[in-house]
Amino acid sequence: MLPLPKRWQIASPITPEADSALQYYPPLLRLILYNRGYATHDEAIQYIEARPPAGTDPFNMCGISAAVDRILMAIQHHESIAIYGDYDTDGVTATALLVQALQSLGSDVRGYIPNRFDEGYGLNNEALSSLHEEGVRLVITVDCGIRSLPEAEHACRLGLDLIISDHHQPVIELPQAFAIIDPKQPGDTYPDKDLAGVGLAYKLASALCSKTSHSGQTAEDYLDLVALGTVADLAPLVGENRALVRAGLELIRHPKRQGVMSLIGVSGLTPERITAMEISYALGPRLNAAGRLDSALDAFHLLTTTSIAEAGQLAQKLEMQNRERQTITREIQSHAEQIAIKDTPDSYLLFAAHPDFNPGVVGLVASRLSELYYRPAIVAHYGETFTRGSCRSIPEFNITKALDQCADLLEHHGGHAAAAGFTVRNEDLTELVERLRVNAAEQLSTLDLRQTLFADAEVTLSELKPGLLEYLDWLQPTGYGNRQAAFVSRHVKVVNSRRVGKDGAHLKLAVTDGRITLDAIAFRQGHWYDEMPPYVDLFYTFEANEFNGRTYLQLNVRDIRAV
Repeated sequence: MLPLPKRWQIASPITPEADSALQYYPPLLRLILYNRGYATHDEAIQYIEARPPAGTDPFNMCGISAAVDRILMAIQHHESIAIYGDYDTDGVTATALLVQALQSLGSDVRGYIPNRFDEGYGLNNEALSSLHEEGVRLVITVDCGIRSLPEAEHACRLGLDLIISDHHQPVIELPQAFAIIDPKQPGDTYPDKDLAGVGLAYKLASALCSKTSHSGQTAEDYLDLVALGTVADLAPLVGENRALVRAGLELIRHPKRQGVMSLIGVSGLTPERITAMEISYALGPRLNAAGRLDSALDAFHLLTTTSIAEAGQLAQKLEMQNRERQTITREIQSHAEQIAIKDTPDSYLLFAAHPDFNPGVVGLVASRLSELYYRPAIVAHYGETFTRGSCRSIPEFNITKALDQCADLLEHHGGHAAAAGFTVRNEDLTELVERLRVNAAEQLSTLDLRQTLFADAEVTLSELKPGLLEYLDWLQPTGYGNRQAAFVSRHVKVVNSRRVGKDGAHLKLAVTDGRITLDAIAFRQGHWYDEMPPYVDLFYTFEANEFNGRTYLQLNVRDIRAV
């Protein structure tokens, strides 16, 4: 099986009605706004200013009122509280946020993040028992718990009150808990269903702050954590998420949190130029590296420490772990690709499992395989008794629903439409994979499976003026659910090209339309160098590249076609 060519889809022309309604904006920006669904002046203003939708008062969410009352009672009676999080960036930032918010209210609170390798994802009975023995009487989950029905029953038997705060899709039966905060639960009319785990933690902190008098700390002070967790977890950057992330980015660009400042430093970033993309490709992976290779507690301590020395040491440790994670990921990807393609080259679902696969990076490898071959992909660690897998999928195939249909074989599972995880006994693994492959074939065999790249307009290079970048900045934060503006230019001449990066994996080139010449970078497309045609069609985003104190206009090329 070879990587598939991508399909280009160029947006429809703007209608005369929308063109008139958006007349105060430049023509190219009108088209971009229209093709994102903002066809009136009021809609465009709400989007450009990243205003949250109506009805986002936290008390409009099921479970918030009961949770606030229980937490305030715990604070009043000096009860010990534990914030129980997940080991990814979303869970770590959510844990840090609620711990610091409750500390500011005078609470006896601690964070608890399970070890990926010893405890696995989510609530576990041993941890709940230990917390109870240590005097904890209230446990608040963040980014986990909505599918932990047996563990919730265990907490009840212990006499632990449990507040579940989770953004994942619940099963039909909800766990037994004092309060459940999840806008996806039945009957919840909260308008935004796509908040990340850290977004729900922020809503709970906002509700608490509104009911208390405290020492000047506000929930908005934690929006840097909200931005980090929301972007890293690939929550769609629309609606309330976009409003929260834009505000959080302002805090990150002027960091007061010592850990964020140190993390930016080791990443080699310029604070005031940080966007959601830098969170995705630099800050988020470093925070995630702790939980992927060891314990996520280092990331948690980095985000909560006030010590300059400790923050510096922890940031350096995460930097080294991230480099190690990159090396391990490359090695496992090569091995997993051989297994998946060799076993079933024509399968509609890729699968690779091995005892040597590091459980902390299998999700990254699955993501790369899915992106490369445009198929649902599962990469798993094959243990002595259990196989633990991470799944990544394509828009045409909901991987969590597919796992739901195999629930009789699974010990645990959960996730989103595009990403999920599971634990299965080894003796059931073969049947599980076969059923998933049959399911995938039934849904995908009649489709033209190629990744579609969406362009806002077909333009000449001469139309890419420096002033356009200012208007494109109004689209920020961009990312999952709110893509960057992208363009297609036809029949441009390649002036020169060269391989760059490790092993020549990337391509640097200069292109011209006869009137203007622009630099371009094409990541993971170094293979074009050996057979570079004189003229090409390009699919790209338009950006500024700062190097040695100077700023250059640049095309960030997503795809190349020979003319």
